[in-house]
This record gives sequence, structure tokens and C-alpha cells, in this order.
Amino acid sequence: MVYSVLALHRFLEIHNLFNINKSEETLKRIIILTIIACFFGCNTQNSSKNYQLGKIAKEFKSNGNLLIETALNDTSAFSRLAEMCDTFGPRFSGSDNLEKALDWILEEMKADGLDNVHSEDVMVPKWIRGEESAQMLSPWEKELDMLGLGGSIGTGPNGITSDVMVVNSFEDLENRSNEAKGKIVLFNVPFTTYGQTVQYRSGGAIAASKAGAIASIVRSVGPFSMNTPHTGGMRYEDGVAKIPHAAITVEDAAMIARMTNRGQSVKIKLYMEGKFAPDALSRNVMGEITGSEFPNEVIVLGGHIDSWDVGQGAMDDGGGCVAAWQAVKMIKDLGLRPKRTIRVVLWTNEENGLRGGNAYRDAHLDELDDHILAMESDAGVFKPSGFGFTGSDEAMTILQDIGSLLYPIDSGKITKGGGGADIGPIMKEGVPGMGLTVDGTKYFWYHHTNADTWDKLDLGEFNQCVATMATMAYVVADMEQRLPR
Repeated sequence: MVYSVLALHRFLEIHNLFNINKSEETLKRIIILTIIACFFGCNTQNSSKNYQLGKIAKEFKSNGNLLIETALNDTSAFSRLAEMCDTFGPRFSGSDNLEKALDWILEEMKADGLDNVHSEDVMVPKWIRGEESAQMLSPWEKELDMLGLGGSIGTGPNGITSDVMVVNSFEDLENRSNEAKGKIVLFNVPFTTYGQTVQYRSGGAIAASKAGAIASIVRSVGPFSMNTPHTGGMRYEDGVAKIPHAAITVEDAAMIARMTNRGQSVKIKLYMEGKFAPDALSRNVMGEITGSEFPNEVIVLGGHIDSWDVGQGAMDDGGGCVAAWQAVKMIKDLGLRPKRTIRVVLWTNEENGLRGGNAYRDAHLDELDDHILAMESDAGVFKPSGFGFTGSDEAMTILQDIGSLLYPIDSGKITKGGGGADIGPIMKEGVPGMGLTVDGTKYFWYHHTNADTWDKLDLGEFNQCVATMATMAYVVADMEQRLPR
């Protein structure tokens, strides 16, 4: 039946895309052929698994299929995500947008009939971007699309104007540090992986300041750009002078590098008003299904509800939040009452402080021995393939067993090592953790940009994320044995 649902989804996508106009009998034939093709295609694709269910999965086959089919046929959660993104926009820590969104979420969770809907206060940092701009003044005049990096100081009312020194690594800067004094350093570092490249965003101002620069800019951290600068967090170091730090587009950074390689002098004027205001009050929000036999034993799943102050935060991480929320709502709506409590938590302030994750740990520290599993979605709601898991080998075996329920939608692969920023604090206290693994091909195209909007997401992929989280959370919550540590 799951294959049929997937096939029908694919058929309808094709039908709508090409506006097929066929007779009823012809359409029936197409549907049947599509179902058959999907069935054999799925089995061929996963021939190594052969869809052999594990011992635990066999017990939950019926409800597992029900959860998957229900999720794949839903449109309400995707629409809810659109409503949240369109109504409240970016949800930056300390902003009215975020707090209004949290009020709305609490009311919606109550309307959904979730148990114990409430918020828990968190004090969060409040960085204000203000007005900002960058212009190339020579060899020709050009407005540069830019975004100040989160936490940067401003330039002062007159801005900063200076020649640009282009470097391609920290080592390059160190070797040529005698050239940096009084200049704006541009780190023109092409994207390799996020972990390797983001260090220039986070630590570039420190390195440039040590070399004597008066400001620093980075080539945006992403593999693809359509003149879309990426913001994100940066840091300063005690004892090192603070200088303004911003990001420009991939296109402009590459152009400036080509110019300087030819021996041309490039001059830029940078203007930024970035500053910190006093910490502001925010909240983690949550709702749950109370366990029927072991209500104090909790499976936690969610994402971070805050975003950067650009775009809509649809994939980072509004989609993860709403998908986890829908997973819990769907379990409740189907009348499935698991033995253990399933709690959806939408954490605040992941982007520039992790205050929400730390506050959750502190508020629930005495309960963490009974936190059975923590699950996070914070990599976009693209096509899921499974989870990365951090915990005992015995637990890993059980979760791989459960994952076999998700083979029909190719999202049951459980790999070693995984978690998430928001569940990191409770994982350090011994709670097993897992992060939803999705296709990351396009995530960093939109990450921390004005292009992080709802229209970039796909209904079918989003629903598969819902199905994957719901199935895993439900079985762990309802199986006879407690997931071992």
C-alpha cells in the first residue's frame, strides 16, 4: 500500500506538471503501470535490504504503514509552515517576529489538542543589524550585495574606506601579514564543506585584526549563489581589537580576487550599524502526547524556531520545527497512544547563542535519566534518508530494526554518529540522540540568506520527513523494552 501511495504521488506530480488530458480508462492504465514501476523500482533500489523487517518492526508494521501513508497524503502541515513563514517572516532572537510566532504556535498546539502545551522562559542575546551597505569605489563604482555577520560591531557613522587585500586562507594571511595594516581583508575561500569553510566566517575578524586590518569581509559560505550573501555567527577574542566583519556574494568576491590578481587596486567603502542591545526574554515552546504506561519516560523531537534575520527561515529551521510538530499531532490524530510520552520542543536561540538548548537541559536536568531518546531536524526538510545516531551499540541495533519500517520511502538508514545543536546539551548528560539525515545538495544554496523561503521546499519531501520522524518516535515510545543506554 505504501508503494501505491508513493506511485500515486509521483503520477499526480507528472500529470499536473504536463497537464495530461487522458480518458478515464487510459488514466487507470497509467496509474497501474506507475504503481508497478514504483514497486519494482523500490525493490531494485534496495535489493540489499529486500525489505526484511526486523523483529520489533514486524510488531509495528501496520501502524508504521499507517503513519507513512497518512503523512504522505497530508497537505495541512506544509500549509501551516507557509502560514508561519508568510505571517511572521524571519524569527531572529530578541525580535518581535519571533515572539509573535511563539504566541501563535502555542495557540495552534492547544487547538491541535496536544497535552501540556506550555513555554519555558529563556533570556537570549539581542543583536541589531541596523542599516548597512558596501560599495566598490575603484577601479569602478559598484554596489556590493552584503550582509553583516551576526555579532559584528559597526563601522561608526562615517564608515570605513580602504584598499582591499585578498587572501585565500589563514596561512596566506599570516604569510603576507605585513600587507594587511590599515586595509580591508577579504577572505576569498571557495566552499568545500561547511565545517571547513565556515571557520573564515566565524574567526576571520580575529585573524584579520591580528594582522592589522581595519575591517574584514568573507566570500559567503555556500557552494552556489545568485548574488545572495549569507549571514551567520562570528566571534571576537579577548585581547584582540574588534573590527567590523561582513559577507559579500560569491560573485563579487571572485571578481575582486581576479582584479587584484591582475595587479589592480580595489577600494571599498563599508558601512555597518551592528550592535548588541541588552538580553531579551524569549521561550522554548512544547506540547506532547502523554504516555499511557510510562508518562515520565520521554522521547523528545524538534528543531530550533529562531532563524537569522533574513529570508523566512523556512528550511533553517521552520521546516524542521513544523515537521516534528506534525509528527506528534499526526500520532495523536490517529488515536495512537504510545506507552511513553512523546514531546515536541521548538528551541529558541540556536543561531546565535544556543540558549534554548542549554535552558532546556537546565530546566529538565533531574528528568534526563528518563529522557529515552532525543531527535532533531536541522538540515532542511529535503528528501530524508534516515538518521545519524549517537548512543550504545545495543540501542543502535534496535533503531536499525525500527528503521526497516521506513525502507519503502528510503528513509530508514541508521548510521553511527549524529545529533544536533539543540539536543547537544542533553546528549552530553547521557541522553541518546539522533539527527534526521536529508539530501544536503541544495541546503547551503539558501542557508542564512534572503532566499531561505517556503517556495524552495517540496511537499512530498517535507511529508517524508514527517513520516520518518513520526514512525521512529512512535515505535521507540510504544515498544515493550526501554531503549538502552
